[in-house]
Amino acid sequence: MRYALAFLCLIPFVLFNSKQRTALKNLSSRDWLNLSLLGVAPYTLTQSLMYVSLGTLPSAMVSLALNPTSVFIAISGMFLLKERPSSLQWTGLGISAVGLGGYFLPIALERGQGIGLAFAAACMAGNVASGLFGRKVNRGQSLPPLVVTFVSMGVGAALMLVIGGTTQGFGHPTGADWLIIAWLAVVNTAVTFTLWNVTLRTLTAVESSILNSLMLLQIAVLSLLFLGETLSGKDLLGLALVFAGVIVAQVRRREKGIVRIDKEDRKTS
Repeated sequence: MRYALAFLCLIPFVLFNSKQRTALKNLSSRDWLNLSLLGVAPYTLTQSLMYVSLGTLPSAMVSLALNPTSVFIAISGMFLLKERPSSLQWTGLGISAVGLGGYFLPIALERGQGIGLAFAAACMAGNVASGLFGRKVNRGQSLPPLVVTFVSMGVGAALMLVIGGTTQGFGHPTGADWLIIAWLAVVNTAVTFTLWNVTLRTLTAVESSILNSLMLLQIAVLSLLFLGETLSGKDLLGLALVFAGVIVAQVRRREKGIVRIDKEDRKTS
């Protein structure tokens, strides 16, 4: 429901804008294929697996299982995207990983949670594929980010809605439920995923991925302010390391290498 509603929110911004409408009309068959695959990877596959894993695992354990995403994107991106992280970026990844481990560990795996951990690991693999393929589609800058989000989300949301509706039904959402779904749809999905595709036009896959680690810091602060949760000294140290790692990974980007890759993509396309 969340992703389908987010897709509906994007319709007027695409169909009532001549520039976006023209770009949508001029999509080639290859563009439709790539955007459809981009819809399956981050939406139908990754998000569904995350919801399934959250049904059996605590959110902290799921977050820890998703922790290696940036490392796998960095390694895979060297071969699939020809984007080689700098030594500072590798250092930032390492610092951030240590911080995440310090924040979440130790976590005890209870009986029956192994299947949830398997789904979380599959979700992490989907995140890696989404980050790499999203960067591949966006870095050529031939398609507007809004159109990329609109088409991919439409395909992914339709599949999710059909699968969810046929296997579990739609339940009986209350008014409060609909408010939560609407917030997630507009702010956390329609706006956020469009901005995400904007960043993938210029940031490398690993740079975009490690920025996701900042969500941990934001959630911790918001939980402290609105939920009254407390942070131990270990938690604060882990969050500080995550923040430091993200900052280190973003400095001294190798602009020439990235521009060269983008030009090569335009020539081949």
